[in-house]
Amino acid sequence: MELKLQADVFRILFVTLIIATAILVISNKIRKADPLAKPSGIIVPVLMGVTKVHEDVKQNVGEKNAELFTPYILTISVYIFLSNVISLFGISSPTANLSVTLTLAIITWTITQVASFKYSGAKAWFHGFLEPIPVLLPINILSKFSSIISMSLRLFGNILCGSILMSLVYAGAQGLSNLIAGLFGSGGGVFNFMAPVIAPLLHAYFDCFAGFIQTLVFVTLTLVFVGVEVPDELK
Repeated sequence: MELKLQADVFRILFVTLIIATAILVISNKIRKADPLAKPSGIIVPVLMGVTKVHEDVKQNVGEKNAELFTPYILTISVYIFLSNVISLFGISSPTANLSVTLTLAIITWTITQVASFKYSGAKAWFHGFLEPIPVLLPINILSKFSSIISMSLRLFGNILCGSILMSLVYAGAQGLSNLIAGLFGSGGGVFNFMAPVIAPLLHAYFDCFAGFIQTLVFVTLTLVFVGVEVPDELK
């Protein structure tokens, strides 16, 4: 039996390599920067982004827990957004693979359950399956795990849908190019010269705008799920 790696594995590794390289480069610049001088260059947008994410995390899980959860939120924000928009460069989005989005959803779910155990205790966690009455145990079990399915399928479905629609757009643009060329006596397939006219605006929506929105939705849901498990007195 021959085992073959999915092509998406290499795309996942490529995105991971880009992020890891960017982290090393930016970390080096920050380490060498004068802490008393005004930030400049790439450090400025990085500081703005980190500050914004930290503030959002603090609003949901509290200032005491922000330091703990901000690194994860930053990581998935960058990873999901880059995975969503990388199709602009002719590379299929890793998030159009259900294995990727399912893994991200499982990680978020696990962190949520760990937070629940930490702040509510194991007894309260298990007792939650019997509330408000024990007969609802099957429904509570489904409810406990439903976020994994909803979060993974939402991200996967939207990105995959965008990829399929763009493939249809390029196929349609090729047909239109052939039709126009045929009017001038050219036979057979021709260069898809209509794609650069039609595709850019659609790429701006399906890759950039939709990619950003889906990243925001996934990150927001993560913050909400974790924030619910943190008691108000600890925020």
